[in-house]
Amino acid sequence: MSDQARTRFRLRRRNRERTRRPSDAAPGARVPGPLAQLAVVLRTPARAAEPLFAQAPKAWQRLLPFAVVGIFVVTLLPVTITVLTNDYGVAGGWAGALGVAQTVPLLLAVTRPLPAWVLVLVANTTAAVLLLSAGEVAGQPWPWPPMTIVGYLVLMACLGLRESIRTLVGVWLATGALGVVLGFSRPSGAMDTAALLFVLSGVVLVLTGALRGLGDAQQRIAEQESISEAERARRTLLEERARIARELHDVVAHHMSVITVQADSAPYRLPGMPEPVQEEFAAIAAAARESLGEMRRLLTVLRGDGANGGAQGERAPQPGIDRLQQLVEATVRAGQPVELSLAAGAAGAAPPAVDLSAYRIVQEALANVVRHAPGARTRVSVTVDEDEVLVLVVNGPARDAVVELETSGTGHGLVGMRERVRLTGGTLDTGPLPDGGFRVAARLPLRTADGSAPTDSPEEGS
Repeated sequence: MSDQARTRFRLRRRNRERTRRPSDAAPGARVPGPLAQLAVVLRTPARAAEPLFAQAPKAWQRLLPFAVVGIFVVTLLPVTITVLTNDYGVAGGWAGALGVAQTVPLLLAVTRPLPAWVLVLVANTTAAVLLLSAGEVAGQPWPWPPMTIVGYLVLMACLGLRESIRTLVGVWLATGALGVVLGFSRPSGAMDTAALLFVLSGVVLVLTGALRGLGDAQQRIAEQESISEAERARRTLLEERARIARELHDVVAHHMSVITVQADSAPYRLPGMPEPVQEEFAAIAAAARESLGEMRRLLTVLRGDGANGGAQGERAPQPGIDRLQQLVEATVRAGQPVELSLAAGAAGAAPPAVDLSAYRIVQEALANVVRHAPGARTRVSVTVDEDEVLVLVVNGPARDAVVELETSGTGHGLVGMRERVRLTGGTLDTGPLPDGGFRVAARLPLRTADGSAPTDSPEEGS
């Protein structure tokens, strides 16, 4: 299953769950009334073999089509028999059979409107032919008596809410064509109702088909919005990973440069080394230089052509915990009350990857506070022990109107924080506070499981 197909499947399932459980709406959200819910259900297309209104949130709404059609059947059946017997002079047995054949199939229209239409059309045609030999047709509507028109319009409404436009046009044309054919045999003095049924059925099909088309369009728009949202999230994740990779280049390149210098200078620092050992150090230096060259080419690909000067800024030394004081001071100057608690010896205690990740996490957390909770008092705490760096950013509720004020972060918020924490093998805990504030807590280990300093992100499956 492709990503887009999987996304569409999740969207349909989520929409069905939301439709069935409107009480799950966000606190304070206005729950639509019964009429508004019914209007939404009318615009929701029913799938094949699924009853009309099957996705309605209330049980009575799901039973409504059966109740409405049942009322029409119970009402039309005796009326049809009575009219055929008294007004058209049809024998009682034939009148009863025709009444059942014309009305009972309407019950099938809730789940199978097209087969129901075929049955009703055959029954109506048979009734029109039998009425030709009836003794009291003169002065009466023919070929479609009034009760036949009412039942047929109910059937057209069920068809319009279920079938495609092509099917509806075919049904409408078949109705008109049958009326024209029967019109050639119209009894003398009978009122022709073929044109009336043709017009009324067309109006009903247009109205119900438009409702169904509106529902289809809204569903497609919702699916496209969901797919776009998923693609944006995926693009954001990839952009953040590329940014982290660019920043890690400086960390790894520093170590590779140290290896190159040490390998090249070994024969001078340690005179008297055997020739094979000197060749080995030369090979190490050559491999390190080749790796640096490959990393520079990779960095060129990651930076791309759309940096617009961003590559120049990336040539500056990467920030770390020792730069947090400057970051907090700049945020305070921008009008955001921030307090920093930095443990003694925290600056320089972490390896480069952890040092950079801690700074970026604080930077993103403060940027989010400025965006979403301007004026809120914020506390930043960074502590270091033998095993890990703990970064804690806690802010209270916003005091000012929420506006866009800060643009210095990466713009990827919690996505970037999660990627940086995963880079070092740490953990991230974020969430709202009872008083309306927000908390970000990141634990960054100083050593990986094998005892080495974290310098690169762990591999993951595609």
